[in-house]
Amino acid sequence: MMKRETLFLKLVVILIGIPILALCIFWLPWVAGEINKHLTTFWLYPALVGLYGSTLPFFAALYQAFKLLTYMDKNHAFSELSVTALRRIKYCAITICILQTAVIPLLYMIAELDDAPGLIIMGLIIPFASLVIAVFAAVLQKLLNNAIDIKTENDLTV
Repeated sequence: MMKRETLFLKLVVILIGIPILALCIFWLPWVAGEINKHLTTFWLYPALVGLYGSTLPFFAALYQAFKLLTYMDKNHAFSELSVTALRRIKYCAITICILQTAVIPLLYMIAELDDAPGLIIMGLIIPFASLVIAVFAAVLQKLLNNAIDIKTENDLTV
């Protein structure tokens, strides 16, 4: 019944991952070169760890979202598997927030060199968005746990 909707959402999840993968392949090496031109080599490695390190939990969260949609297709939306997927999405979002926040001092140094104060504010967008996703996943996780508890009670009372 929901196959069309979940198929569309699975396609959206894949389409979200493709540009990020392209950015990792093409844009991040260019950014690393620019950082290496303006700052000492010491700052290049923390920047790369922060930027490339953020992509791992991002793709892990996309995979968990894909699994969550698969559970919905199989009518297992109200199961512990869904709660586990939401918990993992929450942890991935928190990890992205921490890694991106750690890169902000580097953005401050680049903003000082280029006299671009807006760069700091732009650098706060990704940590803030991932924090919002983490809170949203935590709320959904609690709601799903409550729904599973109610469903279990109803199954036992029959």
